[in-house]
Amino acid sequence: MIAIAKVKHPDTGRVMEVFSTAPGVQFYTANGMRDFKGADGKVYQPFWAFCLEPQAWPDSPNKPSFPTASLAPGEKYVHEIVYQFEVEK
Repeated sequence: MIAIAKVKHPDTGRVMEVFSTAPGVQFYTANGMRDFKGADGKVYQPFWAFCLEPQAWPDSPNKPSFPTASLAPGEKYVHEIVYQFEVEK
């Protein structure tokens, strides 16, 4: 397992590190979440959230130079993912 991402909130010092055995990671943002109503009536705006998802490389079936994401019948897809949280000052 290797470290694939580290993000830190500069105001609070909150840190999230992501470790995985997966060969790639997808990064999504909440850019399209304008006036999205969430839990307890909280209304979310663009750029208020993001997601890091370890997985196979996108479009790997069409790119021979990418790590394969193909499975043969009976094979299992297994990867480990660890999200670690802490506060740095």
